[in-house]
Amino acid sequence: MSLFSRRTILSGAAAAFAVEATSSRAQLGSRAMRIIVPWPPGGITDVVGRVLAQRMGVELGQTIIVDNRPGASGTLGHGIVAQAAPDGYTLLVGTNSTYAMAPYLFEKLPYDQEKQLTPIGLVVRSPQFLCAHPSVPVKTFADYLAYVRARQPDGVSFESSGPGSSSHLAAELLMALGNFRMLHVPYRGGGPALQALIAGQVNVGFVDAVVALPMAASDKIRLLAVSTTDRVAEAPQVPTIAESGLAGFQSSTDISMFAPAGMAPDLVKKISGAMLNALKSPDVRDALVKQGAIIVGGTPEEFPAYYKAETAKWSKIIRDRGIKM
Repeated sequence: MSLFSRRTILSGAAAAFAVEATSSRAQLGSRAMRIIVPWPPGGITDVVGRVLAQRMGVELGQTIIVDNRPGASGTLGHGIVAQAAPDGYTLLVGTNSTYAMAPYLFEKLPYDQEKQLTPIGLVVRSPQFLCAHPSVPVKTFADYLAYVRARQPDGVSFESSGPGSSSHLAAELLMALGNFRMLHVPYRGGGPALQALIAGQVNVGFVDAVVALPMAASDKIRLLAVSTTDRVAEAPQVPTIAESGLAGFQSSTDISMFAPAGMAPDLVKKISGAMLNALKSPDVRDALVKQGAIIVGGTPEEFPAYYKAETAKWSKIIRDRGIKM
């Protein structure tokens, strides 16, 4: 199935979540709320933002629109929300590539993650599949390790959606734990990177589940292993990298919700409650799980511990591997 048709189906599914809100539900006012998605339409972050916007609108009795603001590795959208009024009308759905990795990759950011943004909670994790072009003579992760080690340092190439992206850093973590090297070929975004892999211009790459699953189903790429600690429900036959020989490996595209700093605690609680209730909806859960997402549904109170661990992990990889934008 094409990416376009998947987005069309998702849009229809998301629209089905919208029902008449009763007057007893919490009201913020007459203005429409917006969720900033700092990436182009069609990716997993956009899917999560649109599904949440529909269901959270029901929970809050509000109209919520999705506003895609891609650019500068997601930092453009983050900057817009960081400078918005903390009145509940502007929210952010961002990824760990921006809130946990970008601060250690860029010399200067247009915002301060810790001072200008309030966490609402970790929403979902999107697993990444280590994928190979069908022409690469490997069918398992063990095959891949033997193949790449016999051809290092640059006999095997890997794609990424750009220097410092989550797909790039996942590969850097893989090489660090596996003690081998590959040739990095960065592209300007996940779409061009995927096309390069499908065309055989590169050998392997980490691809988000929402894209990897349909491409593998049509035999355009081969799934070797998944990056998370647990297997993916939509592809249970694909083992994790950790269970395949690299203990301790874990990587994912984590998607969290934020608001501008300074928001009143009761408003943070209200929005967090709407997000958590939305994620409990069977329709929402079904729509997201079908994209390979792992639903977390974290709270504002749980976020600091997660954020500390995530930033410590990726800042070390960035520093040890000498990665710069």
